[in-house]
This record gives sequence, structure tokens and C-alpha cells, in this order.
Amino acid sequence: MPLSLKQKIKDPKQGVYLIGTTPPKADTAADKVERIASKLLKRLNEIEFDGVVVYDIQDESSRVAEQRPFPFHATLDPREYGQLLRKLARRDVITYKSVAQRDAEEFNQWLDTTSSDYDLHNLVLVGSPSSTGTIKLSLSEAYEKLADHSAPFYLGGVAIAERHANKGNEHERLIEKSKQGCEFFITQAVYNAQATIDLLTSYARSCKQQGITPKRIILTFTPCGGEQTLEFMQWLGISVPQAAKYRILDAENPLNESIRICRDNLQQILHHCAQLDLPLGLNVESLTNRKEEIDASILLFRLLKATMELHLAEKQVA
Repeated sequence: MPLSLKQKIKDPKQGVYLIGTTPPKADTAADKVERIASKLLKRLNEIEFDGVVVYDIQDESSRVAEQRPFPFHATLDPREYGQLLRKLARRDVITYKSVAQRDAEEFNQWLDTTSSDYDLHNLVLVGSPSSTGTIKLSLSEAYEKLADHSAPFYLGGVAIAERHANKGNEHERLIEKSKQGCEFFITQAVYNAQATIDLLTSYARSCKQQGITPKRIILTFTPCGGEQTLEFMQWLGISVPQAAKYRILDAENPLNESIRICRDNLQQILHHCAQLDLPLGLNVESLTNRKEEIDASILLFRLLKATMELHLAEKQVA
């Protein structure tokens, strides 16, 4: 029997390779939603992946003063899209859920239906994008509610290297989230390799000092096709060093250049973290619905998966 996604994440000897995607717009007709899913999976047929990450897209305009480069559109419930993708792809799904908009009772009902109606149990819970907005339920409270729930949820969290670069304590947050039930972490898209290396090193070192087995950290990468996508990445809080920014903007083919940057960043991370005894994974997403960027994400996935598999093979030989 093939291993489940949960089994692969828990086994440090296994590679974990995911594809990230966003649901279609909320008003999309059901038959069109199925066509969109089928079109995505047709692209994915040429690669071997372990599961799909389905994001819960929220209006994050309260987080920053700058105008959103792409207008916000409400999307289909990620559980509906995730259930469809799992059925069509026969792969496990990780469903993101933003928890701030519902109170404890509403969140508990959401957990009930997620388990009973959608049969989805791999979750990543996300807190409020800003401390200034209305927060009906904190992330810690959501973790408590999930821990008390009878369904067999497998919980993941978010790791943000940019927050570590600013505050220096993201590794402590990861350890605290692990105590609250998180079994793995998925990063924000990586364009700043050094910030990610600093976070991974701090986390692995603290785990060793405290006698804790580190959880798997799944590194997210995304291609960038030009200035507007780059602006959107930075609006989302993704750190893009100036040299990388100019490499993309000045390149004859920005998409290909961004793929090279992502490969270089992964190689740097693997080189510097090779001795940390820290299980890593890979998640590749496209931040826009542009065909060329979605196609580029498939190429990027192939390249980064080959890079990571070579690294794993070398570690086993060593």
C-alpha cells in the first residue's frame, strides 16, 4: 500500500512534494469548477506529487496600507474544492483555514462538517492577518478547540522567515505551535534564502537544546512572471532581496530567471542546513491564474523536486 501524506510527513526519510493552489471565484458555476480542477490536474499528470495544498484566500487589506496589486475576489470554500481535487486526483489534500472570522462555537461546527461532510482531516490553521481587525477567535483558541475535537485531524502551521528576520523569535513560535498540536509547517514563499536559513538553523538548534524532535518544514516556492506579480509578492509580505528583484525585472525572460533564483535558493538552503537533522519538504504554487505562471510552476516543481531528491540520496549515502 502506498504511504499516506501523513505517513510521509512523519517519516524523515521520505520526501514530501506538494502543489499549492487557490479555489476558483465563489460565484463560479459547479460545472466550470470541475473543468478548472480537471485542467489543473491534467497539467499535474506529468509530475509525481504527494498532495495538494488548498489555500483559504482572505482580504488582507487591513495588514498593509498599500493598495492590493490584484483586486480581492472571494473564492469557493476551500473544502469544496479540496474535496473535488482529492476525488479527481486521488491524492491527499491539506486545507488551509483562516480562523479569526468565526467564534468558538462556529469554528467547532466548521470542524464537525469538515470531518463528517467533506472527510478532510489535514489542516493548516491561519490567524488574523492583522491585530487591528475584528478577531472572533485567536489562533491559540482555535488550536485548543481542534485538540478537544473528536475527529482525527492532522494539524499543520505556517512558518514565516520574514517574521523571524524582523523579530528573531519565529523558531520559538514554531516550538510553541508544536506543543499546541502542529505536526508540520509550511513556509511562506521563499525568495530570501538567508532569512530561511536563519529560521531553520535557529529552530533546529533550539529543538536540539530542548531535546525536541523537530517537525517537518515544507518550503514553498513560486515563479514570478514580472513586475505586477513581484509587487503582489511583496504586498503579501514575501521578502525579495533587491538583487533578486532586479534579476527578474531586467531579465529577457523574467519567469525563467525567477525559476533559476528559486533553484539557487533551494540549493543554498539545502547546503547550509544539511547537518541540521531537520526534515524538509517542497510545496510549489502559482500566485496568479496566468497560464504562463501556472505552467512555469510545473517546470519549477520538476526542477526543485529533482534537486531535493538528489540531496536526500546524498544524505542517505553519507
